Amino acid sequence: MRTCALVAAADFNDEHFRAFDARGIFGTVIAVDAGLKHLEDIGREPDIVLGDFDSLGYVPDVLHVIEFPTEKDASDLELAFEAARDAGCDRVFVYGALSGRLDHTIGNLQASAAISDAGVSVIIVGNDCAIRFLTGPAELELPAQDAGIVSVFAMNDCVYGLSIDGLKYPLDHADISNRTTLGLSNEFIGSSACISVEAGTLAVFVPLAALI
Repeated sequence: MRTCALVAAADFNDEHFRAFDARGIFGTVIAVDAGLKHLEDIGREPDIVLGDFDSLGYVPDVLHVIEFPTEKDASDLELAFEAARDAGCDRVFVYGALSGRLDHTIGNLQASAAISDAGVSVIIVGNDCAIRFLTGPAELELPAQDAGIVSVFAMNDCVYGLSIDGLKYPLDHADISNRTTLGLSNEFIGSSACISVEAGTLAVFVPLAALI
């Protein structure tokens, strides 16, 4: 897999980013508008800077900058996903996308689900949790944890054939819609776990310790 990191403007888990960056996991790093400030703070130069720069307040004077108009039909993060795919990335870690304005957070989740539908693996990294997006047919293996919460939500009208093994509340080929809280607050029980889906896109909230 070719892996990209997108760094947006909300709360930034710089410790996680730096650890993964030091391991050479990120082939491309894209700063999304004011996410550039996060990278400047840790001395990491991005490969691409893009956005309409309404949050940053100025157009940065860097080599690879892509400026968009403020009035447009896609968010800066959605455009960053497209840039990542154009760069040949098929796995994307997203930072700075889970706090601040609630409408922005919901928009970020929707954009992540859409790019997952297009075949790109997406992981949003927060300060204490991560969100993995699964578009079926797919499965996610989670390492054993003594405790911790796992929640799953349908990101389209219905997710079909959802199975959960190794957590407190198992499921066997269930169909869940985006109008239910059935997948909220499952629990690790000290064993490894597996979440699989046959069709549809699922958002899986996991503790950072379970991020693989």
